[in-house]
Amino acid sequence: MFRRSRRVRLRLAGAVAACVLALAACGTVSADRVGTHHDKGMPPQPPLSTTVDDWQDVAAALGRAGALFDGSVYRVPLPRTDLTVTSHGVTVKPGLALSGSANFARYQDGTMLMGDLVVTERELPKVTDALRQAGIAQTALHKHLLAQHPDIWWTHVHGMGDPVILAKGVKAALDVTGIPPTSQPPASQPPLALDTAAIDAALGTQGITGGGIYRFIFARSQPVTDGRHLLPHTLGITTEIGFQPLGDNRAAINGDFVLTTDETQNVIRALRRGGIGLVELHNHGQDEHPRLFFLHFWATGDGATLAQALRPALEATAVTPAS
Repeated sequence: MFRRSRRVRLRLAGAVAACVLALAACGTVSADRVGTHHDKGMPPQPPLSTTVDDWQDVAAALGRAGALFDGSVYRVPLPRTDLTVTSHGVTVKPGLALSGSANFARYQDGTMLMGDLVVTERELPKVTDALRQAGIAQTALHKHLLAQHPDIWWTHVHGMGDPVILAKGVKAALDVTGIPPTSQPPASQPPLALDTAAIDAALGTQGITGGGIYRFIFARSQPVTDGRHLLPHTLGITTEIGFQPLGDNRAAINGDFVLTTDETQNVIRALRRGGIGLVELHNHGQDEHPRLFFLHFWATGDGATLAQALRPALEATAVTPAS
């Protein structure tokens, strides 16, 4: 009787422990489950349509407001306007290479967070610890600039769960950095000292002006998923090219190409033929399909000439101008 009762008690204790663990996991965010397994026979679900009002709790938790893109992705910009960063003798504007973001999209099974934080080398360990404590995964860590001062790192983040819990986790990471609250951009942008018409003609589309930068955004032509979710390009899955005026129609260019494996070497060859330097080649995510790589670049020179050098690299990728 004693042995049998003891076995029963052990089984009951194990069952209770399993239930407690399962209940504790509800509503939390997992840092280790970065993506979702590919569900055979199940089409990936698109993000749900939302309004700006649906994200007010997220904005309050972050202490920063964002904007809604494509009716589904709530994007909160996180520029490092508090830093003075130089690269190759150029004082880099935040809009060229010092802007992170936190992007949220709601799905049937929860809210997804994707984004990146721009942090100094001293801030990085504290940011990592804050993200781990919040259950938010770091999916990439790299630089977007070379020969930079001070040393700046970009850490990409991912989470899935309750949007307010995710936002509070990001806020905890922001609190150990000098990233300031976002300010509203001016209603009108001053003209840039660039031949924007020639740049547009070289790249085959019209750029947009903001923060003293002339910018182009291109989205992947084919769908991108993580197996269960359709990932819109507004989550940060884009080729981005920025021109920072240097005077006399000259510019510093920086940004990244989003590439499949088959495209990567062709783009590298095209950039080097145009005299454009490579900075980094890496992943931003860990479970997307098709597998994507991001190639960061840098060059200075005549703006239109640089745009002409970029065109063959763009043509080597399956992208289209983003709306």
